[in-house]
Amino acid sequence: MATMTIAKAINEGLRATLERDPKSLLMGEDIGKLGGVYRVTDGLLADFGADRVVDTPLAESGIIGTAIGLAFRGYRPICEIQFDGFVFPGFNQITTQLAKIHARSSGQVSAPVVIRIPYGGGIGSIEHHSESPEALFAHTAGLRIITPSNPHDAYWMIQHAVASNDPVIVFEPKRRYWLKGEVDTGNPGLGPFTAQVLRVGTDATVVAYGPLVPVALAAAEAAAEEGRSVEVIDLRSLSPIDFDTVTESVHKTGRLIVAHEAPTFGGIGGEIAARVSERAFLSLEAPVIRVGGFHMPYPVAKVEEHYLPDIDRVLEALDRSLAY
Repeated sequence: MATMTIAKAINEGLRATLERDPKSLLMGEDIGKLGGVYRVTDGLLADFGADRVVDTPLAESGIIGTAIGLAFRGYRPICEIQFDGFVFPGFNQITTQLAKIHARSSGQVSAPVVIRIPYGGGIGSIEHHSESPEALFAHTAGLRIITPSNPHDAYWMIQHAVASNDPVIVFEPKRRYWLKGEVDTGNPGLGPFTAQVLRVGTDATVVAYGPLVPVALAAAEAAAEEGRSVEVIDLRSLSPIDFDTVTESVHKTGRLIVAHEAPTFGGIGGEIAARVSERAFLSLEAPVIRVGGFHMPYPVAKVEEHYLPDIDRVLEALDRSLAY
C-alpha cells in the first residue's frame, strides 16, 4: 500500500504501463519537458525518452489521427488532451473514426487508443477549461469511458485502459488531482467497468462519479447526523454503465439521486433515471432526482461556486425525495 494523490497515481500507472509494454507511448501538448499542465506526466520524458513521451503540436485532431495510425501499426498510444474543452477539434476523429473502426472492419481491425481528458471545474478557470463533455462521448457507440474518483482507481484504471483493445476515454477530475488516498499496487480490486458501493445505506441511494464522489460522501455523512441512512455509489464507468449495481441498491432504498457536474439537461443522469425507472419502477418511492450543473456556458471563476453542485444541493434533493 502507498499513499498518493490522484495525479501521482496516474503518473505511476503510466510509468508501470511504459515499463511493461514497449509498444505503449504518450502523446500530448507539453507533456514532455513541462510534464503536463498539471505535472501528471512529470519525469516520464527523462526516464523513457522523446520517442515514447512525445510533445505534440497544438493540434488535437492531429494527435488523435496520428494515434489511430499508430494503433494500426500495433502501438498503444495514450493521448493527453490538455483541457476538456480542447477536445472538440479532435471530436470528429474520435466519434467518426476511432469509435467506428472495429465495427466498420467487421472486427478485423482494433484501435487500442487511450485518450486522457482532465475535466470539470473548481480550478478558478473559464469555459473550455472547466467543462464536463462526457455525455457527448457516452452517446457515441464504440467508446469505453471511465472516470476515477480516488488514487487507487486512478492507478489501475489507466493501466486497464491501455490494456483494452477498444478505444478508451479516461476522464480525470482535475480539481481532485491533489486528493490523497491509499493505493494497493498489488491488487486492482474491482474491474474498471463495475460500479462500487462506497457507503451502505437504507433510506436513499446517491449515485455520483468523478469529481462529485467526495461531495456525495460528504452529503451522506451530513445526512447521517440527522438520522438518515444514505447509500453512495461511485459509478466509475460511464460506458458501459453498471446498471445492475445501481438497480440493486434502488430495490433496497426505494429512492435515487444522481449527481454530476455536467448540466442535468441531456446528461448521464437522465439515462440513469430512465433505466432505473424501467428496471425498478415498482421499488421507487419517489421520482429519480438529478443534481447537476445548469444548462449554460461555464461561468467565470467568481461565480463558479454557485454553478457547481455542492453538499447543500445534494441534501436538498434528498429532502425532496424523502418528502414523497
